[in-house]
Amino acid sequence: MTKPADAAKPEETPPPAADAESQSAAAGGGFSNIVQRWRREGVVKRGCLAFRAFGLLFSLLAFIIMATNQHGDGREFDKYEEYRYVLAIAILSALYTGFQTGRQIHEIRTNKEIISRQNASIFDFVGDQIVAYLLLSAASAAVPLTNSMRRGSDNIFTDSSASAISMEFFAFFSLGLSALISGYKLSNQTYI
Repeated sequence: MTKPADAAKPEETPPPAADAESQSAAAGGGFSNIVQRWRREGVVKRGCLAFRAFGLLFSLLAFIIMATNQHGDGREFDKYEEYRYVLAIAILSALYTGFQTGRQIHEIRTNKEIISRQNASIFDFVGDQIVAYLLLSAASAAVPLTNSMRRGSDNIFTDSSASAISMEFFAFFSLGLSALISGYKLSNQTYI
């Protein structure tokens, strides 16, 4: 004689429906969740600030290297449209990241917002995206010219150009990561 499979199993009762109050009490209280969220927001703010600070550093380096890339004998950056573009975007990026870094440092120190949180999230995300893509565009435009010049002769002019271009790529990566964080902040924003 075999027993039916249903008879061998004890009846399972579904878990009781829980409401928000019993869940927070069972999870350890709402206060610890709020503290964890504040810590997470602090890490996100500091991470975004760090990436923007690196973006500022790399943009300033690209600007300085390209602006001083004048070695006479036709080896001057301003004779080439691509290098002028690299310089212009490095200046724009340095101004943007400088403003954003200063704004974030001010907000962290004083705990006061210069721009409302909702507008700042949108401005951060859109600004980071635009400047990051401009950096990538400028660096990509100058790479073919530098490579073709290096085939003819490898000298300090082409080395300086290559280093300024690489600084713009590093600035792009920094602002690209900052844009990811800005997108995360924008998507997790409450509109209440």
